[in-house]
Amino acid sequence: MSGHTEVHSPVGGRVMTRPFAILLLIVGIGALVTLWRFFNGIASVSNLNNGYPWGVWISIDVVVGTAIGCGGFAIGLLVYVLNRGQYHPLVRPAVLTSLLGYGLAVIAVTIDLGRWWGLWKVPTHIWRWTHSPQLEVALCVAAYVMVLLVEISPAFFEKWKDSSNSFLRSFSERGLTFMDRALVWILALGLMLPAMHQSSLGTMMLLPGPRVHSLWFTPWLPFLFLVNCIIIGFAVVVLEATFSAIAFGRKRETSMLASLGKVIAGVATFWAAFRVIEVAVTGDLGLIASGKGLAFLAEVLLTAFGALILFSGNLRVRPSWQVRAAMLLLLGGIAHRVNTYLVAFTPGENYSYFPSVPELFITFGIIAAEVAIYLAIVKTFPILSGKPSAAGKEIRGSV
Repeated sequence: MSGHTEVHSPVGGRVMTRPFAILLLIVGIGALVTLWRFFNGIASVSNLNNGYPWGVWISIDVVVGTAIGCGGFAIGLLVYVLNRGQYHPLVRPAVLTSLLGYGLAVIAVTIDLGRWWGLWKVPTHIWRWTHSPQLEVALCVAAYVMVLLVEISPAFFEKWKDSSNSFLRSFSERGLTFMDRALVWILALGLMLPAMHQSSLGTMMLLPGPRVHSLWFTPWLPFLFLVNCIIIGFAVVVLEATFSAIAFGRKRETSMLASLGKVIAGVATFWAAFRVIEVAVTGDLGLIASGKGLAFLAEVLLTAFGALILFSGNLRVRPSWQVRAAMLLLLGGIAHRVNTYLVAFTPGENYSYFPSVPELFITFGIIAAEVAIYLAIVKTFPILSGKPSAAGKEIRGSV
């Protein structure tokens, strides 16, 4: 950590704006469909079948959603390990994004489970634990949500320490004291747990064996997923930092993101090169000319082009190009995960899958809930650093 202490403050303004109301409408539709699913069974709303036991809820809401929630992991790794706290202003909003991504992924998993009422047995029936990547993911994700709640707690304590309620004031003071002492251990957990379960998400797709296309079936899949989540996490932090600065009139963290971008450019280039070399070494490079080869090229080229932008000293210091690079890296990272879980997976000729409209309603509802909760929290609690500008005060009431 550096000696500089960054001041955070709530954005303020009305929470119930027109965009917020639209988000709540989408959340409400998704919630109604979810209730229908719980009362009438998973088959009543989804196109999942015995060949495709996972679909858009797992591949998007969980596999991609948790990677998007790796902003806290990616920035925490760069801040506290590589740069000694130099990028502290980016940490708190990244942790909030991670908490929302992971918390809502837990909800998505619950919706996807056929016998969801037995979920409580996962952490409690220790005597039935096995060497299962699914179990490891479930336990690590649940533990990481708890860690993220602790990591973001100083924002709530800072808000409550000035409360008129004596209990809240006392509780907040004790909480801040505890966090000062325990932060290093909490951060260590916050780095270890994502590394474990993100690699296990890659391990999951080793289980189907030959049912996964050769361009994606590799023993390096856990490693590819781990590096991939760092790239996605950085991309999300860039987009969140840039658009929150525009929407709420906060200071742009352009120089910080440019410095981080230089590191991520190397990571993304390594990932894309490793991906191609690994396929070439196994003798499967010729499969790029097949129908699914376009999906392979898309994930590699999107990642490579994003890295190319960040390698340019003139481009990575410009906010517009930072956003372009982040979008390319995000799309490339998402493509790899969706390709691995859906495009590359072929259970047999008798099975097919395409998400139903109710499935999409639930997914859109989860995404809308994440955005709505983010807006409500940053307006109420000290998440973003600095003070809003005059321009930000004018527009924050409409966001």
